[in-house]
Amino acid sequence: GLWGALTALSPQDWEQRQEEDTLLIERILLLVRNVLHVPPDPTEEQGVDGDASVHDRVLWALHISGMDDLLKFLASAQVEQQWALHVLEIISLMFRDQSPEELAALGQGTAGAEHGEDTRELESLRQRELAEKRARALQRPSRHSRFGGSYVLQGLKSIGDRDVVFHKGLHNLKSYTHDLGKEPRRVPRHRQA
Repeated sequence: GLWGALTALSPQDWEQRQEEDTLLIERILLLVRNVLHVPPDPTEEQGVDGDASVHDRVLWALHISGMDDLLKFLASAQVEQQWALHVLEIISLMFRDQSPEELAALGQGTAGAEHGEDTRELESLRQRELAEKRARALQRPSRHSRFGGSYVLQGLKSIGDRDVVFHKGLHNLKSYTHDLGKEPRRVPRHRQA
């Protein structure tokens, strides 16, 4: 009931909420804090080794209901600073049975394993890409040279006594003129015929 009312408020509705909505949110946060504040009772909790404690089961229920996401939202939203102390207290009670060293080691262990896995995956992708690149290079024909050769046109004199040296391909020989490769001279418009 209370939790459904809290999640029914979308972020837009939170901007225009009434006084009673604000009271409802505060009551829910206080209820969660009080539930987590209950100290463990070793005589009641005589489970098998590895069994989840009552505290752990409460945390799991909060996670399943999405309360942890709501707490993250309340902690990070600029406009929700009025709930900061409630959220901080709830978070400290959530981690009450954990030592900082255990939490840090746990985080590093999973992060290290994920990092190693990611590195191996990236390395295998890189090796596959290099192999594909080598295969493409072997399949590709050698580059064709654009140099078509130089030819001497006998019987056609250039400046002086020498024959004309033609640097284009032979298929361009039909359109050969002495002006080939020269910029055409521009005639001003008023002097054009």
